[in-house]
Amino acid sequence: MTPPARSPFATRLGFGASGLGTLYRNVSDGEAQATLEAAYAAGMRYFDTAPLYGHGLSELRLGRFLRELDRDGLTVSTKVGRYMVPPRGEAVDYGLWAEPLRLKPVFDYSYDGTMRSLEQSVNRLGFERIDVVYIHDVDRFTHGDDYQRMFDAAMAGTFRALDELRRSGHVAGIGVGVNEGSVATAFLEAGRFDVVMMAGRYTLLDQAALADLLPTAERQGVRVVAAGIFNSGILAKATDHTQALTFDYRDAPDDLVARVRRMVEVCDGFGVPFQAAAIQFPFGHPAVACAVLGMSRPERIAENLGWAGVSIPDALWAALKAEGLLQAAAPVPATGGLAWQSPQLS
Repeated sequence: MTPPARSPFATRLGFGASGLGTLYRNVSDGEAQATLEAAYAAGMRYFDTAPLYGHGLSELRLGRFLRELDRDGLTVSTKVGRYMVPPRGEAVDYGLWAEPLRLKPVFDYSYDGTMRSLEQSVNRLGFERIDVVYIHDVDRFTHGDDYQRMFDAAMAGTFRALDELRRSGHVAGIGVGVNEGSVATAFLEAGRFDVVMMAGRYTLLDQAALADLLPTAERQGVRVVAAGIFNSGILAKATDHTQALTFDYRDAPDDLVARVRRMVEVCDGFGVPFQAAAIQFPFGHPAVACAVLGMSRPERIAENLGWAGVSIPDALWAALKAEGLLQAAAPVPATGGLAWQSPQLS
């Protein structure tokens, strides 16, 4: 087993800036700024974004905030695989983004397309230094039957471009950001990566990555960032019976809703907020270096960081496993709350 390299992340909880791109709802410039100010004041020092988020809006807002700060001690990541162009009269599907920039995303995993995407990101952010760059959304969820062609293009083009930037010292780490453990594993088997951002597949509800990605990452010494740890809403809103629950950005099926409701009851029996268990669970695995929390309201910062600090007894995890609500093989965090301000170092 390869020992893990020093963590590239300034803090073990990262700020996910997808919401600043108006994911699900409009977010004003003022609210975005206030949210970032609250995150920084609370000690968060890792910030993640992507061109897709608001079709460039997230990067613009994040860059405006970070440009006023000393970059030493901060980690900034973005993603490549899409660049933005004017639609020039063409209809654009803006999907989940409520008020994005009126630009059209173009998939391009070629060498030149990767450099174009990164140059656009640097221009929006307003500074050159990006610490970690992820190859974004090369998975079956996004591309369907075209997945293998996109994967091959990404390895031939995007990986080559990012590897050159890493070897020349222009980026500290390169990675993959996808929604499927098997796809992330395929990338790790095809090239040398420093980190994988795994969205939604290693959470309190879904531990699919235990079967493939996590053992491969641990064996290779690759860091894993757990993203989508609330599974696009179902774990964050499970205690609110007035809201519809979503899983993987769609309406959650009844069986998942019932399972989550039972998990909430188990947590209530131990006096532990359900969201605290959701935030802390991924850190039980030794390959997980960081988790990214998407937030777009200032009040969410203190709420989420408070849950991260809750002490969770071993008996709660044992109870979830006893009812088959959590995989028996899943490692669980130590009691005492998450020391999220210190990166996990080897």
